[in-house]
Amino acid sequence: MKKSSIIGIAVIGIAIAIIISTAGDASSYVTFGEAYEMASNGSKNKIHVVGELKKDTEGHVVGINPSADKTSVSFLMVDDNGKEQTVFLNDPLPKDLIRSEKVVVVGAYKDNMFVADKVLLKCPSKYEETAL
Repeated sequence: MKKSSIIGIAVIGIAIAIIISTAGDASSYVTFGEAYEMASNGSKNKIHVVGELKKDTEGHVVGINPSADKTSVSFLMVDDNGKEQTVFLNDPLPKDLIRSEKVVVVGAYKDNMFVADKVLLKCPSKYEETAL
């Protein structure tokens, strides 16, 4: 075999190994009910839940409770099926959380509470066209 053929096979092998190793980290969006069921079945995988912050009848966000030292926060979130759940984040309140249109929490259930490792926000104000 030529040296270039061996290098080509090695590169392809490395690429396949990288794809296989990252495929285990992939996750799809689930509801809180599905996330709880997965945790009850012993799943330790990180789960992505998409939803919105709970709002009152006037459209104001309710249920955001930062800790006294402002190093963590809990908030109420409603998934796409309408299930309300308290989410705990062991980080300070994300800057645009209250203004976000959609929220994705990445984490797992612990003792009937969803504990998020990461919060992803979709803020419509960043993408709206402004008059000059």
